[in-house]
Order: sequence, then structure tokens, then C-alpha cells
Amino acid sequence: MSFAKKTLRYFMPLGLIVLAIVVVIGMATMARSKRPERQDSGQTAVLVETIEAQARSLNFIVQSQGSVRPRTQTKLVAQVSGIIVSVSNSFVAGGFFRAGEVLLEIDPSDYRTALKRAEAAFASRKAKLAEEKSRSEQALKDWRNLGRAGDPPDLVMRKPQLADAMANVQAAEADIDKARRDLQRTRISVPYDGLLRERKVDIGQYVTPGTQLGVSFAVDTAEIRLPLAADDLAFLNLPASTATEVEDYPEVSLTAEIGGVTQTWEARLIRTEGVLDESSRVLYVVASVVDPYGFLGQSPQDELRMGTFVRAAISGRYVDNVIVLPRYVLRNDNTVLVANSERELEVRAVSVARAEARQVYITNGVSNGELVVTTTLDAPIPGTRLVLRGEASADMPAEADTDTDGGDDP
Repeated sequence: MSFAKKTLRYFMPLGLIVLAIVVVIGMATMARSKRPERQDSGQTAVLVETIEAQARSLNFIVQSQGSVRPRTQTKLVAQVSGIIVSVSNSFVAGGFFRAGEVLLEIDPSDYRTALKRAEAAFASRKAKLAEEKSRSEQALKDWRNLGRAGDPPDLVMRKPQLADAMANVQAAEADIDKARRDLQRTRISVPYDGLLRERKVDIGQYVTPGTQLGVSFAVDTAEIRLPLAADDLAFLNLPASTATEVEDYPEVSLTAEIGGVTQTWEARLIRTEGVLDESSRVLYVVASVVDPYGFLGQSPQDELRMGTFVRAAISGRYVDNVIVLPRYVLRNDNTVLVANSERELEVRAVSVARAEARQVYITNGVSNGELVVTTTLDAPIPGTRLVLRGEASADMPAEADTDTDGGDDP
């Protein structure tokens, strides 16, 4: 092999490597020369939505719920036996009746006879008593006529016989009272204006003492048992459990949706149950509605039926100069975002008086008239330039990650 070929064989690979390095360096140099220069632009403003903070004076409203139930409910039970001989037209499920109205009557004939028999026995025993009194008086006269000194013995005066006759008269009076009560008990009535919830007997049916005839309840007032959590009690001005004046308790607004229509009733708390429920740790308070059916003509409100499920808004403690904001603007660390007068972002720590599901009440940290940012910002940086939606700006704003529906902060 010639010397030239040997040289070419050994130095050709090295030359190719050097050539490749040169080409790569040249291409890199050309790429750097064509890259555009970075321009240092100013900070881009963020487009946000805001609401104006407004100071208010108001009463806190505590929410609860419960079912309407009667104040007084009665199970009608027969106290005497017999056949039901008459039934009132009001003695039907859903029937209204007045206090003292006879709802049904049990056959009274046997009880009238028993009353007459008791009255006859009473008259006989009164005659016996009068006879014994006369004998006692005559025995005293005979003792005196015989010229004996001192008082005669009890047997001479017939005192045992007289006491027995008096006891028999008292027993006869008791028999009359019982016979009259039994006769009265054949006529079933209740001492209040009410409504019959359930009817369990009918005319011609034989009943015995203890037979349940029906269920009724009073319609003068209705009650709603409302649970209150321990946190809610701090926002109510509840009197002591021993308070008896109804005026000391707060007013309540009741609402229910009936047939697609929301109806409202005015009520008032009348008492607390005084003990915390051991399982749920809530305190029950009782609200009252006067004349819920309008049967007594004492209420201009719509009819409120027993068993209706209602939501209650209880008027609570009065507060002055608080800012009411949507709940979603309050961040997890008790801060809110504020757009200051320079249209820069501020992160404000606030004092929260009460936080509800939809609203938050702030007493410090935000002033009346300031603009609170409602747009959710993933990483808010104090001093960030802001553009308020609806305001003109010379800057081109960047679209922020906007959630105006009130999503939770990360």
C-alpha cells in the first residue's frame, strides 16, 4: 500500500470529525444572530370584578326549621260502656268543632235509670236520718222527765244509730254524684275549639271504658319546635328559661313552599325547653302561631296546616355599622381582596362577626365605600395593577382566572 493511501486512511476520520464540529458551531452562531431581542415591557394589569362595601345596621337572622304541631292534642276515650246512638256532623276527620259541642253520644237510658235509683235511695236514707234524729230528741226528753241528772249515755241518745243514718245519707249523695257523672259521660265533648284528626268509631258501635274514639287537637294556637346550635345562641337575645313574659322573646318569620307558591306567617318564640339535647347538642325553642286555621277569626294570615314543614328566620341581636359581603369573597385565612384608589390589589385581614352559608358580616378591615374584589385570583400579589370591569383603561388587561360565582379559595 502506498504512503499516500495510508495517510488518507488514518487522517480522513479525524478530518470528518473536525468538519462536523465546525458546521455545528457555525449553525449555533447563525441562530443566535437571528433571535429577536427581549423587550422589557411594563407590568400587565389584571381584569377583575368588584362590589362596593356598604355599612349597615341590622338584626342578625338565625335560621332553623321544624314541623307545625298542635299545642294541645287529645285522645278521646270512652269512660262508660254502651252503644253509640248519635254522631255529630263535625265528628269526621278534618271536622272543626266548638268547645263543649257534643261530638257523639252513648246510649244514656241505663244511666238515667241508675240516677233515678240513686235519687230514690238518697230520699229513703234522708227519711231514715230524720227518724233517728226524732228518736234521739225523744230519748233526751224521756231522760229529763225521769228526773235523772247529767247527760244520758250514747246508747240512750241513739247516737250510733244516728251516725249510721248520716253515713248512709252521705253514701247516697255520692251514689247520685256518680250516677250523674256517668250520665254526663255518655255525651263526648272537649273543652276547646278544635279539629278532629282521626275518627275510630261510628254510630251503632258498642264501646267499653277505655275504648279509643278518636284524636282531636286545639286550633287556638300551633307550635313549631326549632333546633338551635350552640353557635347560633350567641346571636339571639333569648331570656332566661324561667321567663314568663312572651314579649321578652324574639319574633319569627315562617316560610313554606306550598303548591309552588312560597307562603309566609308571622310567629313568636314563647319558650325554650331549657335543656340541650344529649345526642345532637342543640337547644330547642318553641314558636307559636295564633289561630293557624283562621277558624277563630283572630288571624288575617293564610291557613297553616298541622304537619307543614316550615323554615324559620328568628330575629337576633342588633348590630351597628357592619359590612355585609358574599360568603365566597372571604378567604380561608380571614382575608379579602380590595382594589384601592390607585387600582392596586390589597390583601386585607378582617374581623368576622358572623359567617353564614351565603353571607359574611365584617366589623373591621374594610371600610364603607371600598371596592372588594369578587374575582378569584389563584395567587394574589399585593400591589398588582388592576383594571375594573366596566372602567376604561389604556392598558391591555390580561384575563385572570375568573370565578365570579363564588368558588372557594385554594
